Amino acid sequence: MPIMNDCMLYLLIYSKAQEYPSYKEIPVGVILDMGSWVRKTIYGCITMALSDFYTVNSHYQTRIVLHDRDTHGEPLQALSAALDLLENTRVQAIVGPESSVEARFLEVLGEKANVPILSLATSPYSNQNPYLLQIAQDETNQFEGIAAMVESFKWKTVILICEDTANGREMATYMVTAFQEKSIHVTYTSLISTSASNDYILNELHKLLTMQTTLFVMHTSPSLASNLFSMAKEVGMMGEGYMWIVTSKTTNFLDSLDVEAIESMQGAVGFKSYFPESRELHDFVLKWRKEHFALNPFMEFKEVDPNGIWAYDAICALAMAVERVQTTIPRLDEHVTELASKDLTTINGTSRMGAALLNEMLRVKFNGVGGEFKLMNGRIVSKAIEVINVIGKGDRRVGFWIASGEFTKKIGKFNLSSNSGLEMIIWPGGTLTIPKRRRLQMNGKKLRILIPDFGGFPNLVHVTVDPGTNLPTASGFCGDVFKFAFNALGYGVDIEFTRFSYEDGGTYNDLINKIHLKEFDAAIGDITITANRSRYVDFTIPISDLGIGTLARNANKSMWIFFDPLSADLWITSCSFLLFLAFLIWFIEHRSNEEFQGSTRQQIGTTLWFACSTLVYAHRQNLQSNLSRFVVTVWVFVVLVLISSYTATLTSHLTVQQIALKEGSIGFQSFSPIARGAVFNNLKFADFRMEKLNSSGDYVKALTTGGFAAIIDEILYIKSVLALYSAADFSLVATSSTTNGFGFAFKKGSPLAQEMSTEIAKLREDGTLKALEDKWLYGQSSLMTNGFSSSSPHILNLHGFRGLFLISGVSMVLALLVSIVYRVHEKWRGKSKMQILRCILRISTSIHVQDSEAN
Repeated sequence: MPIMNDCMLYLLIYSKAQEYPSYKEIPVGVILDMGSWVRKTIYGCITMALSDFYTVNSHYQTRIVLHDRDTHGEPLQALSAALDLLENTRVQAIVGPESSVEARFLEVLGEKANVPILSLATSPYSNQNPYLLQIAQDETNQFEGIAAMVESFKWKTVILICEDTANGREMATYMVTAFQEKSIHVTYTSLISTSASNDYILNELHKLLTMQTTLFVMHTSPSLASNLFSMAKEVGMMGEGYMWIVTSKTTNFLDSLDVEAIESMQGAVGFKSYFPESRELHDFVLKWRKEHFALNPFMEFKEVDPNGIWAYDAICALAMAVERVQTTIPRLDEHVTELASKDLTTINGTSRMGAALLNEMLRVKFNGVGGEFKLMNGRIVSKAIEVINVIGKGDRRVGFWIASGEFTKKIGKFNLSSNSGLEMIIWPGGTLTIPKRRRLQMNGKKLRILIPDFGGFPNLVHVTVDPGTNLPTASGFCGDVFKFAFNALGYGVDIEFTRFSYEDGGTYNDLINKIHLKEFDAAIGDITITANRSRYVDFTIPISDLGIGTLARNANKSMWIFFDPLSADLWITSCSFLLFLAFLIWFIEHRSNEEFQGSTRQQIGTTLWFACSTLVYAHRQNLQSNLSRFVVTVWVFVVLVLISSYTATLTSHLTVQQIALKEGSIGFQSFSPIARGAVFNNLKFADFRMEKLNSSGDYVKALTTGGFAAIIDEILYIKSVLALYSAADFSLVATSSTTNGFGFAFKKGSPLAQEMSTEIAKLREDGTLKALEDKWLYGQSSLMTNGFSSSSPHILNLHGFRGLFLISGVSMVLALLVSIVYRVHEKWRGKSKMQILRCILRISTSIHVQDSEAN
């Protein structure tokens, strides 16, 4: 009987042990699209991870039990599955949302229920919910490496190709930001739907073909990438001169592509998730091959999806975290038992295990199949990214992009200088050299360049005919700058120059409009960069000095400069009047004024001294005649006007006309050929017809014979005038940075604008631009045009003072006439008195004689 009781007790204990196993089962949900081979691979890796982990750790007191749900590729289905798992199955964690949309849907649920969600989404998202853990490597980490690679190739423009989905558009934004940080211009972003037809893709590739940029960065799914590469090869975009960079979204599944797709991708460079070689990874691959492909020896083996490796390590980390929670939380068995009676994981409730499980997940750190597993701020720690080159039937490793922001040939040898950079890359077309140029000439087209040729400044820009080809070509400073910069790009493209003349009624704004309407590809010459014009075309950086300058006449360096203020006829007239004054004063004063009497020499000296002293108002001889005083008064007034004018004119000849230009006070800008120069007369804007300033000759005429003191225009125009005419006569006396200088105009969005800007900057740095400026804008007096020779500087002439001399002359002549009349009258009166006296004397004598005779 006791034995029977013992047996019954043993059977009872055994049955209870079978009913209640020694470990605790923790429900975990798995949400995947089970309809695709990739997702089935991920689920297979998850189940394999649990099997391997608990085989090694059979002593663990907990076991994860999977509850899978199929989303069928629908985000709302994923949300419904998560609700079911939380409410009915009461899972303690969820694994699997692979798309960013599904992850964001589940993020809200995880926060409400305090359930960790292990997301396989590779796109970034906010870390506002600590329960959302990203166990897959963030795909945006590679964008910085792609931008660094493009920068190392010295390419400045790229074209992006992404999927036309919410995730694709978001990733395009991240890539544009990465390129902008490296000063790389994204010429165009092509968004293509995964369901796009072959005709649509073909038309899109033809559009890209005409955009002249041949560096493409692709971020698409493997299926779309396969179609794109096949058609790109068909239209000739996989040949020499083209570059393709593919992200991990395609290269991670390169082994899943067919042979034809791989063949069409030859020469492409890809960024791929990297897993360091280890015994764990080797054993995992062998087991994967054995379990999934041993049953069909004729099936081609494909590499494991990186998401499967990340899921494998994440499940192992979750199992470790669950076990740690079991050992750290007392009476866990009671908590698990309560799950049957209490709803602890509903949306309105919270999981009593979730917070502890999350904390343990963030602490887990181990070397797994994919390398070191460690979460930081809810994300897997970024690892090195492998750089591959598609060659032959697969890919060839050329290096790595590491987190420190460098390229290296091998991991773990960072101190070796020979390890920096990448291995040799074989580009499309089988070339080993990095393509240095783009193919600008497409379908027999030429680069059409428009040149403003208004003829006024031939040393700046001029259209000439090449005697060798009999085709128009550009000459002058602007033409040479364009040729040097464009030839440095090494495109080897035929250029077709077209003359744009003023005679045809054209203006600079009309020229810009032709570029905007895409009638021409570019325009070169003396084209001022303005904000308004930049709305319609893209300008290069300035090739000239910024701002405007003032052109004025120089001072006369001659030792006889004091003669220059007065013209010869004015000098002669003044001297003649001075001598006439001297004679007039002597004529009036010498008979009655003792100071003008004496010997002939004394009279001449005194008279000349008096006349000359009137020039400085220092005459001291006393004039006794009112007539003399009147003449001298009028003459002194004439002398006052002459001396004041002489002093002012001599001052302007001794110094360069300095015209103060206050910032912003001069608003003139030479935007059109019929209004290039602004002229100043007495420091004010003159009423001068602008069409007279079409050429450098007009500038000189305005300064020398037009009566103007200065001309204000862009600095390069003034330098052109100084080059064509004697720099000894004119000077650039003041500048003001109120314009942006000259630049070359290109069609809006053309990458040539930025590339030409880079070459122009190089020309400025190495001194070539200065040499070209010296060639065309200095010492070019032999290029004088229009048969114009500089006349004498503007001086005072007799014509301007004829009124003064008329007044003085009339006064002198009147005084002389009055004096003569007075003398004649005086002499006549003297003669009359003598005759009377003589008559009286004769009469008195006669009477006296008669009286004597009478006596």
